[in-house]
Amino acid sequence: MNQLSIFDRYASSAEAFFSELEAFEQFGKQTLRETVEGIPYLINEFWTSGQRKSHSVHEVSYRACFKAQLPEFFIARLTRPGHVVFDPFMGRGTTPVQAALMGRQAVGNDINPLSVMLTRPRLRPIVLQDVAAALKAVDWSKGKIERDDLLAFYHPATLKKLEALRLWIAERAPLDDEADPVADWIRMVAINRLSGHSPGFFSGRSMPPNQAVSVKAQLKINEKLGVSPPERDVAAVILKKTKSLLRDGCAPSQVMANLHTGSAWEVPGIADASVDLTVTSPPFLDIVHYAADNWLRCWFAGIDPDAVAIDMHRTEEAWTAMVHRVLAEQARILRSGGYVAFEVGEVRNGKVLLERLVWKAAEGLPFNRLGVMVNDQQFTKTANCWGVANGSKGTNTNRIVLLQRR
Repeated sequence: MNQLSIFDRYASSAEAFFSELEAFEQFGKQTLRETVEGIPYLINEFWTSGQRKSHSVHEVSYRACFKAQLPEFFIARLTRPGHVVFDPFMGRGTTPVQAALMGRQAVGNDINPLSVMLTRPRLRPIVLQDVAAALKAVDWSKGKIERDDLLAFYHPATLKKLEALRLWIAERAPLDDEADPVADWIRMVAINRLSGHSPGFFSGRSMPPNQAVSVKAQLKINEKLGVSPPERDVAAVILKKTKSLLRDGCAPSQVMANLHTGSAWEVPGIADASVDLTVTSPPFLDIVHYAADNWLRCWFAGIDPDAVAIDMHRTEEAWTAMVHRVLAEQARILRSGGYVAFEVGEVRNGKVLLERLVWKAAEGLPFNRLGVMVNDQQFTKTANCWGVANGSKGTNTNRIVLLQRR
């Protein structure tokens, strides 16, 4: 079934869409339907990451991000090419990038300016040859070590090259839309190669790339392993990652993109009733510390992490109030009949089911609350590196609250 016929069959009718979910058995399982505390639940394996690999351009690390198969599922069924898809908490940009790959207009927002740096370059056409030529033009001799503490991560020669690259990027890629696309791309790739556990990163052996450890913790890792950071070829690392990201191609050149930096509950740059579908996932209470995770990326990008007003909601009441504000803004920007797919996960060992808080947050707003779709599957997550087993702690399911604008 092509994308247009999927849309025509499901998007105009919430009942038809839910009927498809109830009958879904693509991966050999039947949908379980339950009603708990008045909320309809549909439980199945609706997408399988092992069987449907996402596009290579998604392979950018960011903590607490969902897989591309999630927005793909809803974009294919609830929009047609040319429609507007939005994510108010875009993070690494999974929803806007997937929307662009599927010929939709990509709109995104995040309070962290790092998100635009991670997303915008992958919404523009890019070729490996242009990246290689630009890297040859960098004056690598200009770099000077400004922070000795970063030698916990980098060989002195590597750190000097990173400083030279920062200078080169600063001249060509400001945060606004006037950034040179190639320099913008190089910064995005470099941000994702700052620390990791293999020679594919600029650092010595560190923790996974989506959450930088502190300098003190890195020094302990070096001491425990009895190693010093080896010298890396910065340009070669960037080219290798670029080649990997582009192995499936890049976003179509005709796709329109509109990215914002600011609060998810106030996005004045988006017109009333202009969005067809929102697919998003907010921060989960106080589980993820974005500023601490991204301090090294913020250093490279020239961002003060303490100046980024990322909310930490430590109570259910505060989190629910935040979600209500976000949904009120979605009610403004969504067209009548448009959808929200609002993904949350299990927190506090499943004692707090955030989908029920989202359900409550939508009360009094012009939405039909359709139900909760639970994608239940086995998958590997970053929590393993902290000693958390899959299927026991952390987020083990995607739990998506489905709303339709009246």
